[in-house]
Amino acid sequence: MLWMRLKRYLPRGLYGRAALILLLPVVTLQLLVSIVFIQRHYEGVTEQMSRSILLEMRYVLAQIDAAPAAVSAEVAQDIGMPLGITIDLYPDPENIPVRDVRGRFDLSGRALVKTLRADFPEIRVFDLSDRHIVDLWIDSPRGHLKLSFDRSRVSASNPHQLIVIMVVLGALLTLISYNFLRNQLRPIKRLALAATEFGKGRVVPFNPTGAAEVRAAGTAFLDMRNRIERQTQSRTMMLSGISHDLRTPLTRLRLGLSLMDDVEAAPLIRDVDDMQHLVDVFLDFARDDALDDVVSCNPADILTQILDIARRSDHPVTRRDSTGTEDLQVRLRPMAIRRALDNLIGNALRYGTKAEISLHVSERALRFTVEDDGPGIAPQDREEALRPFTRLDLARNQDRGSGVGLGLAIVADIARVHGGSLRLGQSDALGGLQADLVIAR
Repeated sequence: MLWMRLKRYLPRGLYGRAALILLLPVVTLQLLVSIVFIQRHYEGVTEQMSRSILLEMRYVLAQIDAAPAAVSAEVAQDIGMPLGITIDLYPDPENIPVRDVRGRFDLSGRALVKTLRADFPEIRVFDLSDRHIVDLWIDSPRGHLKLSFDRSRVSASNPHQLIVIMVVLGALLTLISYNFLRNQLRPIKRLALAATEFGKGRVVPFNPTGAAEVRAAGTAFLDMRNRIERQTQSRTMMLSGISHDLRTPLTRLRLGLSLMDDVEAAPLIRDVDDMQHLVDVFLDFARDDALDDVVSCNPADILTQILDIARRSDHPVTRRDSTGTEDLQVRLRPMAIRRALDNLIGNALRYGTKAEISLHVSERALRFTVEDDGPGIAPQDREEALRPFTRLDLARNQDRGSGVGLGLAIVADIARVHGGSLRLGQSDALGGLQADLVIAR
């Protein structure tokens, strides 16, 4: 459960995860070393040095107590001077702090106060406001005494240098490591980009680079892409031969039927026309990979061309206004998109009385929508309707014309070539079928 909660905050990109893998051990190591260093150096070393000054302080107090009652300030200074301790016999009571004065982040000062006060309960208060001098007041038989000595005697000099050096070097080495790591990750991103573009029907130049494993994956991708392209070319050549072989006997049949009586030949000519239509539709479906080249164009222009053709043919097709498409340029196959939309509009007019087309643009995709006022397709039959050679007699009105069940399959294949999909739903505006041709940008 905890891992699932943390997983939501982890980076999803390859660079982010690689940076996390690189930085997490470095930062953790620096934190552990810093904690150990602070504990051992700031506390341990300061504690040892504080105990050494403690002996000198007791010696100074013992010498002052053994001196005559009217000991002067000069005599007190002579006692503390050899030990580096300044003694004030008569400190001003108003200058004595009420409580210890110490910085919030003065770690060595905290260890100093703790050590001296534990072994020298006569100490009244500390003043560590000056980072170079230690001032403390002691209750003694002579009254309040103020002792001052250099802070370096109880604290290591420049203790922060190790932390600074560790942080600076850690950041520098992390930056260098990240640059090396980015060079290793760049071939993986290029491979992912080439695979994504190939899934959209676009072949981009790709040369395997990087580590041996990445090169092996890139080489495998190139081999796969070459096999798919060879298979596509072989299928296209085979279909071209099938087209020629089938059209020739159909043409001979049509010529032979033209010599017969019109009444007797009419049913046979319709059968030949149906066979010709079946061959054409099947070849259109089978050659979806042999499409036009990918070019940069405005998808709104495709809708305009389709709408112009529909108006010239007196087809009841209208267009819903779309915003933000005036200067839009997208790389796609315009002829394939027109063919897909023609199929969708043909289905809409076959099973309905009117159709409406529209275009919706987002940051990641385009959505061509075709709606009709026909009977629609039941939700449980929509997935089946996208399969080749599927005819939903119970869901669609077959009295308006009969197809061979490839119209939606051709559209779905064109959508997949563009890295998108075909979605079927219920039209809110017209009440019939709504077909969304989604194209990845």
